[in-house]
Amino acid sequence: MDDRRARQLLDEERARLDRLEVHLRNEREDSIAAQEAEADWWDDSAELTGELLDAEALEELLRIRREALAAAEQRLSEGTYGRSVRGGAVIPDERLEADPLASVTAEEAAAEERPRLG
Repeated sequence: MDDRRARQLLDEERARLDRLEVHLRNEREDSIAAQEAEADWWDDSAELTGELLDAEALEELLRIRREALAAAEQRLSEGTYGRSVRGGAVIPDERLEADPLASVTAEEAAAEERPRLG
């Protein structure tokens, strides 16, 4: 994959993460405001807690994706974007198109997910 296309994919991913972050923040604020406006807020506090925990989990995923984006941008600047951080194998363009933050080949990722015996 050429650097221009890689930069475009990373820029698109950054914009997507920015939109998700704004959406998540708005959803969280709306949820809290709606709960606070209800007279029986204390009765529904378990629902609010669940929504806040879901939001926190999504915020953590966004944080992880932002770290992966920074790492991908670093690899691009170093000239190693599109190569596995494990063994240096080429990551197919199709994989990078699907996930521009991919840092290993699909085979390496699958091997990592397999349960280890012994």
